Amino acid sequence: MTQKQANFILGTVSMAWGTSYVFMKLGVDTMSPLMIVALRCAIAFILMTVIFFKKIIRVDMKTLKYAAIVGALLCGIFIGLVYGVKNTSASAAGFLTSTTVVLVPILQTFITRKLPSKKILFGVIIVSVGLALLTIKDDFSFAVGSLYCLLAALLYAIHIIVTNYFVREVDALQLGIYQLGFATLYAVVGAFIFDTPALPHGTIQWVAILGLAVFSSAYGFVVQPIAQKYTTPESAGFLFALEPVFATIFAVIFVHENIMPQEYLGALFILIGVFLANSTSKTKQEIVLNQVHKPQ
Repeated sequence: MTQKQANFILGTVSMAWGTSYVFMKLGVDTMSPLMIVALRCAIAFILMTVIFFKKIIRVDMKTLKYAAIVGALLCGIFIGLVYGVKNTSASAAGFLTSTTVVLVPILQTFITRKLPSKKILFGVIIVSVGLALLTIKDDFSFAVGSLYCLLAALLYAIHIIVTNYFVREVDALQLGIYQLGFATLYAVVGAFIFDTPALPHGTIQWVAILGLAVFSSAYGFVVQPIAQKYTTPESAGFLFALEPVFATIFAVIFVHENIMPQEYLGALFILIGVFLANSTSKTKQEIVLNQVHKPQ
């Protein structure tokens, strides 16, 4: 595979992630958020188990223990995203969750006790301005959905850092697949405790669930790590940062969202800040990029 082919494939991965916000928007009004998470993870887990059965059938307890940890984080990420999309626009949710790219080096600063680069600091400032424009309304109230999206972004940043440690000790493919299984388990238990579990009852709901499972979860988990071996971290970071752009395009086309000028400006600031953060050194980018993909 050439680098150009790998970059094209990673572009399709970002596009697939961008569709997730629209699929969540279609299903969130009529389905329990916990059931949405349970079904998307279960279908993705089954698909990937069928494809990679021979590679994951033999698994040790250490891998399962690590998968249980990252699976809990993944479940929290997905729940935060569903509630976020329920209470804000799909396009805004895409830009808000893209702040993970900035949050990872910030968390790494506390872990390593080393100050981030100037590019990271400038990126954080620019992203903060964008967040304010995107989330603070005319009456200076803060959108509840934005808090859920930012919580999901924070959890994913933790997920990336934890996974970065785990993949050095266990098989990355097994970890990625089994975390989907554990996320399914957690979501199912939560659905029985806090909700009344029910399967989708309409075509649109099933399309939303299958879209989330096949395109956003299963496709990304299989294709992203393979294609990323043949390109640079810089190229991958740029392509992944296009996810919120695709989310906005799909939201305007398929759910007819109206975006205010202030929101456009806020999204632009976030995108610039994310790109700036992605342009930092190769070593720091590998912390973000050489992991399983952003779970949309």
